[in-house]
Amino acid sequence: MRKMKQYEVLQWAFSFLKKHEREEKVAEILLQHHLDVSKEQFFTMMQETVPPSLQEKFITDVKSHAIYGVPVQHLTGYEYFYGRKFSVNEHVLIPRVETEELVYHVIEQVHTHYNGLPLTIIDVGTGSGVIAITLALELPNATIYATDISKEALFVAEENAQSHHATVHFLNGNFLEPILEQQLSPQIIVSNPPYIRKTDEHLLTDTVKRYDPKLALFADNNGLAAYETIMKQIKKLPIETRNIYFEIGYDQATDVTSIIKASYPLSHIKTIKDINGKDRIISANVIK
Repeated sequence: MRKMKQYEVLQWAFSFLKKHEREEKVAEILLQHHLDVSKEQFFTMMQETVPPSLQEKFITDVKSHAIYGVPVQHLTGYEYFYGRKFSVNEHVLIPRVETEELVYHVIEQVHTHYNGLPLTIIDVGTGSGVIAITLALELPNATIYATDISKEALFVAEENAQSHHATVHFLNGNFLEPILEQQLSPQIIVSNPPYIRKTDEHLLTDTVKRYDPKLALFADNNGLAAYETIMKQIKKLPIETRNIYFEIGYDQATDVTSIIKASYPLSHIKTIKDINGKDRIISANVIK
């Protein structure tokens, strides 16, 4: 393999990715990762020669993504969320920007309505732990619990909590089951549950279909089963006024609102759009 400068390696990668209808920006992300340099350093190094061993690893990764759709985050082993670096793998959903908006809304609501008072927050179906860990770091007055049915996912979440020095109590179980077992009574419940219809699988990109865990993607009953189960479990919690925050699919606001209203007719519920103008968050004040 001939020695190539950084800009030459990138030019090859841009061309290869474009040929396979992938985003060219992936090349920069992967090369910066392999060089292990900051973004500022990266763009000052274009005339420098890339070591052959590193060049080979980079080319392998570019081909894995371009040909087979392996997510960039699985190749690097991490993704950024709310400005922090989190480990991810095939056992957890890769964090999305839309979920940052959910977390931002929860933080904003806590500051507005609790103003430093102690409270308990449950992250239902935590996956990599990004929601729970971010809330723990941003809301020091809150005690955070996080549940997941996948032990493999909880292992990733626990490692992420340790690396960020965040205190989160992780529990294994189906949605709120371990919370009911421990007889906890949270003031806030937040969840980004599986909500994609199985019939919509063909609409997903290959990187999602092949590599994100199906357990974290798909739900029965037109994608609504998780919301139905969580609301049934919430009904079993000690009775009190609490806040529920769900991430939803772009066309699920009416259905999810109806599910909450069926259990708590007096609830105050609003739908919040994401940065792309799509319905993304259900914010509910559940009144006993």
